[in-house]
Amino acid sequence: MKKNLLYLSLFFSAGVLAQEHFSGINTSRRTGLLNAALNPAELTNLKSDHEVNIFNFSANVANNKITFGDLIDGKNFENLIFSGNEATNLRGDLEILGPSFGLKTGKWGFAVTSGAKIKAEFVDIDVTLGNALINSASDAILGGPVTINTAYNQRASATTWGEIGLSAARELFNNEEHRFTGGVTFKLLFPGSYANMSAERFRGTITRTGSNVELTNANASVNIAYSGSLAEDYTDSSNFTQFFAGGLNGFATDLGVSYQWKDKINGGNILTAGISVRNIGKMTFKDDNNISRTYELNVGAGESLNLNQFEGVEDLRDIEAILENNPNLFQKKDVTQDFKVKLPTVFSAYADVKLYNSFFVTAYTQQKLNEDNDNKQIAIQNIVTVTPRYAIDVFEAYVPLSHNEISGFTAGVGFRLGGFFIGSGSVLSAAFSDTDQADGYLGFRFGF
Repeated sequence: MKKNLLYLSLFFSAGVLAQEHFSGINTSRRTGLLNAALNPAELTNLKSDHEVNIFNFSANVANNKITFGDLIDGKNFENLIFSGNEATNLRGDLEILGPSFGLKTGKWGFAVTSGAKIKAEFVDIDVTLGNALINSASDAILGGPVTINTAYNQRASATTWGEIGLSAARELFNNEEHRFTGGVTFKLLFPGSYANMSAERFRGTITRTGSNVELTNANASVNIAYSGSLAEDYTDSSNFTQFFAGGLNGFATDLGVSYQWKDKINGGNILTAGISVRNIGKMTFKDDNNISRTYELNVGAGESLNLNQFEGVEDLRDIEAILENNPNLFQKKDVTQDFKVKLPTVFSAYADVKLYNSFFVTAYTQQKLNEDNDNKQIAIQNIVTVTPRYAIDVFEAYVPLSHNEISGFTAGVGFRLGGFFIGSGSVLSAAFSDTDQADGYLGFRFGF
């Protein structure tokens, strides 16, 4: 089951890595569609009357086991991902914001946006269980019997989908000193593909017997769910690119308000702040190969499950076949053809303060409103970021300093020249110390 448990990491570690999308530029002084993606109320504050987004790309991975230096040094990924005693957590994200258009007119702002997303995660994977599954052929895997007893649900999952957003915002109050605006985005969701493997309340003993790694005295609730291309070979990165394959099968909403404290002497704003709740919604997977099955694992006295048989399996349906071939150990409990997956609903708040002339500082926080352990929940992590910045009309430079729930402290840098931007939320951490996260983004937009 080596590739089985590592498909998320192997896919993302081959590319650019990161965690907070568009860190620093999403609160840019040049207000654009990226700001409106964070808070739809910002549409009334667009820098230009018309805004066109050409292409924005952000990719990321954050984990609590492997540092950027480990990857550069070529250390063994499979040994590191389940090292130590703390449960393994990993979040992988890729976000593409495609052709989009926004405008402001009078007290109103409107936008039509498009996007594609991949989210993948390890959630609280027990290191002993993970090690036994991916390194079952290694003689050094176990020094003796190890007993595991977890009260939570440990998961490995991935989701791809596309979005089309319809946004509107309006000025609510405006005088010489203060201005309030509100906005909403309605998202049309196009589920692409989905995969989930989980073990809830896992209890059991893992023992090496000769060349075999055996599981005994075990109980757990095991879920296998898939839809679309991720039911197939999940080590093939092309299977992660089916964004709109499932048609229109879901809706979500973003809500937000924004506030500006105007600088009556020098122009512009002394303070810009906002709050929003994003991704309130879910989507339904209805592909022909859809399935969600729950099994009750029960390995009683005198019985055992050979974990070696999972090694090398690259297809969720093959894993399911192994479970079906052991009916005395895996009793089928629930079977669902179509199933709903909840988006990662988050609360966001930010405040941008003018310090002196063209120098500013922005504080931002993202806090999740759902639990990551739910089998039908797309996971996300909590983030707090402080970003000092220098900004004029055509140029902007900033240094996002973040604390991430999984990867801890990161420091990055970004630049904007006109409508082009490029940056990272962790490149300085990687360069001057080390980090459990690496990220990068770039994009181009223009206004008229």
